[in-house]
Amino acid sequence: MSNYWPAGTVYGTLLNFQAEWDAMAAQMTQAPYKAPPKAPVLFVKTANTWSASGSPVPVPARVPQVEVGAAIAMVMGSNRPESRNRKAYTAINNIAHIVLMNDLSTPHTSFFRPPVKFKCLDGFLGIGSNTLNAAQAGDPSKFLLEVRINGELAQSIDFSRMVRGAAELLRDVGEFMTLREGDVLMLGSDCLPGGGKPLARVGDNIEICSPSHPALGILSNTLVGEAT
Repeated sequence: MSNYWPAGTVYGTLLNFQAEWDAMAAQMTQAPYKAPPKAPVLFVKTANTWSASGSPVPVPARVPQVEVGAAIAMVMGSNRPESRNRKAYTAINNIAHIVLMNDLSTPHTSFFRPPVKFKCLDGFLGIGSNTLNAAQAGDPSKFLLEVRINGELAQSIDFSRMVRGAAELLRDVGEFMTLREGDVLMLGSDCLPGGGKPLARVGDNIEICSPSHPALGILSNTLVGEAT
């Protein structure tokens, strides 16, 4: 499948890689929550953030650097169960496709409640053109991703290092919300070994690909200065 574009709501997942969890562990015992999250931590990438592969991403002058959040995302299918139970809607066998995404954001220090102004700037979600159906994609925990900035390898990601695998994440999300046909759930993005995400600036080209699943192609976007 090519020329993919979301037909529903796009959700991101935070703290779903062990390195990111470990990097944020000290904050988890601080106010206001004073304990690690028990349920998945989700956020919405609103429609104004969506950018097709190959399109430029505008960056405001007040943002000197942008965090790159390479991810794979699960697109929910139409295999709707007869039951109206929301848990059934989020079963692993209801995944229709897998797609590459780039969850761009401006650097910030807290992941408990990501502010809209950091996560939902115009164009701040790169969306891959190609998809794999669930059978072709196989187990999401076996995915590998590579991030290149201006052609240089900036990050390698191994999805076996997730806190919650795809089935567990969907099951736990189903405890409190329904994902319907066309909705998209990202599995999260990993940190660099020293913490933090790869950083890019205006003028940089960002490419994300999967060496384990080359049929997904390359998700490519270039950061440009926002028009004034």
